[in-house]
Formats: sequence, C-alpha cells, structure tokens
Amino acid sequence: MLQAGTPSLTGGGVLAVVVTLLLTWLFYAVTLHLAATFFIGDVPSQLAAKTAVVPAVVSLLLQQWGVESGIVSPSLGVLVVVAATLLADGIAISSVYRLSTRSTAPLVALHFAFAAVLGFALNNIFGLV
Repeated sequence: MLQAGTPSLTGGGVLAVVVTLLLTWLFYAVTLHLAATFFIGDVPSQLAAKTAVVPAVVSLLLQQWGVESGIVSPSLGVLVVVAATLLADGIAISSVYRLSTRSTAPLVALHFAFAAVLGFALNNIFGLV
C-alpha cells in the first residue's frame, strides 16, 4: 500500500505519458488495420502502424492541453477533439495508403466505427471509465 507522498510507478510523469501514447497508438493501429482490411482488402499491417501515430498524438495533445486546460467547454471540447482527430486520421491515411479523398473518407468513417465499437466493448469488459 502506498503511503501519502510516496510516488507511484505511473504517477502522471513521463512514463505515464509514454505508456498512454503507446497504448493509444496500438489501439488506433489495430482498428485501422481491421478497417483497411475490410475496405481495401489485403494490406500490410505496417501501413496502419505508420498511420496510427498521427491520430494518437493529435487526440492526446488536444485532450491534454485543449479540453482539460479549460480553453473550451468539455462538451464542445469532445467535438473539437473528435473532429481534429478524424481530420488528422484522414490526412495520414490519404498520404500513407496513397488514396484519393473519395476513397479516404469511407476508410476514415470505418476506422472511426471500428474504434468506437472496440472502445465501447473494451470499456464494458474492463470498466475503464
């Protein structure tokens, strides 16, 4: 049991940020690979790994310094984070997968749907929130 004042292993420091970024990156990579395989067909998983770092970084940065810092209200902040993450995801998908805008939009929507469903399921299993 931790005493008051005793630092924990992930007490909000650099390790916590790195682990959160890696887990978010992995989550986005898995869901993007599933969506891309469903939409495009057989694609290398390395493309999803390259692409997923962009929405992971954007969403974490906006959550940390956009919503929690009080720049916008929490309800509006969620919309801003989702919109900016989807835009960053679309730009990254378009450049890494070399797709046109017309082909990128459905893949971004599928990625969002896969991430939402898997995130909801994992939240129900592990009770994260």
